[in-house]
Amino acid sequence: MEPYTPRTQTGARKKNITLSQREYSKITGTIASVRRHRLQQDDIDGELNGRVHGSSFEIGRDWEEPSFIAETSFVKAPLNSRVSLGGNAIGNSSKGKAKQESLDHIPIDIQETLILEDLLYVLMGIEGEYIRFHPDYSPDEDDPIHGVKFVVEPSLDPSVRNLVERLLPLGTYYTGISAFIEHRSHLDYGLVNHALCAAIRDMLKDYQTLLSQLEHSFNTSPQFSLQKLWFYVHPTVHTLSIIYQLTLELGTADDPSADLSSSSNSPSTSDAEEEARNEALGIGTAKLKSVLSENGLGTSSAGIPVKGGEVLSIIYERMQSMSGDPTANMVYATLLREAGTPYVNMLKEWVMTGRLADPYEELMVKESKFINRGILEMDYTDEYWERRYTLRDGSTISGSKGHKAGIPLPRSAGGHLPGGACIPPLLEGWKHKILLAGKYLNVIRECGIEIHRVQNDPDDETFSMNDERFYTFLEDAYTHANQTLLQLLLKDQDLIPRLRSLKRYFFLSQSFFLTHLLDLASNELRKSTRSASLVKLQSLLELTLNTEEREDTMFREDVKVVMAGSGLYDWLMKIISTGGLGSERVGESEVGNEEAKKEQKDDKKPLLASDTLALDYHVKFPLSLVISRKTILRYQLIFRFLLHLKNVEQSLGLMWIEQKTTPWRQRVHHTLRPSSSHSNFNSTPTSTPIPTTPAESSSSPSPFPSSLPSSSSSSEPEFEKWRLRVFLLRVRMLAFIQQILSFATFEVLEPNWRALEVKLDKVTTVDQLLRDHLDFLDTCLKECMLTSAKLLKAYNKLIVTCATFALYAAPYTKSANQAISGTETAEGQRRRWEYQLKFEKNFDHWFKVFLDCVQFYASSENGSLLPLVVRLSSISRRSTST
Repeated sequence: MEPYTPRTQTGARKKNITLSQREYSKITGTIASVRRHRLQQDDIDGELNGRVHGSSFEIGRDWEEPSFIAETSFVKAPLNSRVSLGGNAIGNSSKGKAKQESLDHIPIDIQETLILEDLLYVLMGIEGEYIRFHPDYSPDEDDPIHGVKFVVEPSLDPSVRNLVERLLPLGTYYTGISAFIEHRSHLDYGLVNHALCAAIRDMLKDYQTLLSQLEHSFNTSPQFSLQKLWFYVHPTVHTLSIIYQLTLELGTADDPSADLSSSSNSPSTSDAEEEARNEALGIGTAKLKSVLSENGLGTSSAGIPVKGGEVLSIIYERMQSMSGDPTANMVYATLLREAGTPYVNMLKEWVMTGRLADPYEELMVKESKFINRGILEMDYTDEYWERRYTLRDGSTISGSKGHKAGIPLPRSAGGHLPGGACIPPLLEGWKHKILLAGKYLNVIRECGIEIHRVQNDPDDETFSMNDERFYTFLEDAYTHANQTLLQLLLKDQDLIPRLRSLKRYFFLSQSFFLTHLLDLASNELRKSTRSASLVKLQSLLELTLNTEEREDTMFREDVKVVMAGSGLYDWLMKIISTGGLGSERVGESEVGNEEAKKEQKDDKKPLLASDTLALDYHVKFPLSLVISRKTILRYQLIFRFLLHLKNVEQSLGLMWIEQKTTPWRQRVHHTLRPSSSHSNFNSTPTSTPIPTTPAESSSSPSPFPSSLPSSSSSSEPEFEKWRLRVFLLRVRMLAFIQQILSFATFEVLEPNWRALEVKLDKVTTVDQLLRDHLDFLDTCLKECMLTSAKLLKAYNKLIVTCATFALYAAPYTKSANQAISGTETAEGQRRRWEYQLKFEKNFDHWFKVFLDCVQFYASSENGSLLPLVVRLSSISRRSTST
């Protein structure tokens, strides 16, 4: 025969634990019938055998009645001892109960004796002859946790009644506490409730022992009186009232809607066919609830029982509110210690091994099992570290504790978070250290490294929440876990050399390899993004990295070439428009949206490989916690920003080399032809449009002289002037690019990197390491002007103007050759001046806008831009002097 396993209750607490009124009447009627038969059989046996039996209970024990079995065990059937009573007390009532005699004509000492006998049963929650259940009491409707209330026979003498009514609450307390223990011992209520019920049960054993001793005195001592009973029981009344108030608060802490929801979700009202169909489809109730709970959905406090940290919080708050009562303080301290033992054991397992053993979701730490460490290779939000293990109340180290998805709402009664989301007040200040200690050890354990404990193994020690040694243990465990993971990252995994290699490759520190790569891959980078070969670019990158024999070229095999899906500045504007990367959200989201709408027209144009080229960096777990996809994305943004500057600088440098050739140094000796039907700018690049300023319009005056001279003497100053302005514009553009590049590398990246190295030398926690690293990257992005929409807009226009001007090097050279050879027409000369003045106007306009924005932000919120203001002022003065 298989052992019996009690069925787990899935709904709310059932109130009809006792028998219904109909069943009760049927059973009492059967008992009364059996007693009448016993008396008749006793009289017949007395006449026939001439013997008098000692008691009707012994006759009833020999009487074989199939409808009633005389169980002698008081534990199994406590009411059977009260079945056999004298004939005077036997009588049928409408409810099948025996009628008691009136106490009016009975002496007081006899009344006291009868009431004493009843009280010994009432104190166990059993109805007596003269002390009955309250008339309003109904087993079907009343909540058993509130206990059973008793009333005394009205004919009892007032002097005795006053003392009896002081003792009657014990019966109510005992029945209510017993119902609480029976209900909260089910598996659904968790280990804390089980431990609490066991502790209360131990206290009730002392109470039951006291009652057995009082019953023995009642049966053996003639001097036992009602006053002695009150003397012995009086301290217990206060103790049981303390426990009863606690059980009453725990039993009624659930939201009132819980009963309604449980009744509506009961199996009796659900469609069995629909449930079977849902189970077949894999969306059964149990599976659906588990998925919703892991994803943080469907978390209302009504369906969560009072368990875990919420139980401990209620006990602690009651202990604090009744701290002036020594008895209450002792009782609640004992219950807090015993009920908190499973909670403390789970915390010890978590902070010592990194394993979360919480089968009933009672602990403050929550695990999202659907998030694994493989997500680090593709996720840009670091969900593994931030969301794999979290606090159930939703609080974070940064201090934000607003309502989030998956965080249950507080209960309407008491205001506590339900279940494990309620953190005991004693552990409120330690919750973050508890979370981090387990997270650190979990990372080490998932790396396959055995955890060595520096501290003494406290498995044999018993801690409680109000024990100072427990918090010393938590501090030691946190320190040990922290130092172990830091040692793993900094020493075993070479985190500092890894970060230095990132600085070298992404921040172009001593970037000889990049210049070499741009030279080797120049033909490939002129292609579109789709046409460029990643395999070829990767091989060229490996070639350039392997040619450098330096000590700081470690981890070069982890550097890969990738192509971004969009242009750098378009992507940054989209990010800023959504408020990402620490952008200024006030007043700048509109600018970003306008820019995004304008740039939608240009999305169809193919991007060059030089505009989307980026580097990637691959690391393994646990380094991926620090060098995550979120941080690599920031490295890539800064790298593309610097790479774009390098590309434009290289293009302007090539333009300078080309303008050192003969056509740009030779003097003009020929005159212009009066007219020509073709333009000298037929070879003008068409892939990049000539930028125009907002101030330009069709009604503006002609950018070139209205009348052109016809002699060579007058033509030579005009060409020399044009050629000088081309040189000057190229120099200003190159100076602007070099100043931006110098500012970003020497004024932003290098000082912030030195500050990060100082912080890394003093870092004490892993979370501090993560925050310092992320703050370093965010600071670099902000000081490089990549988080402001206004600065980005002006800067982008300037960069596009410089890049487009560099593309016109060949057409300008052709026009200069025609001017020197005397074959240039008046139309060619006009077009030559038109393009040059458009470039100058665009550059001057956006340079002024950019300089004004930099000065505004430097004086208002970003003081690190002050050196850039000084650098750009020199370019501005150079332009005004000319």
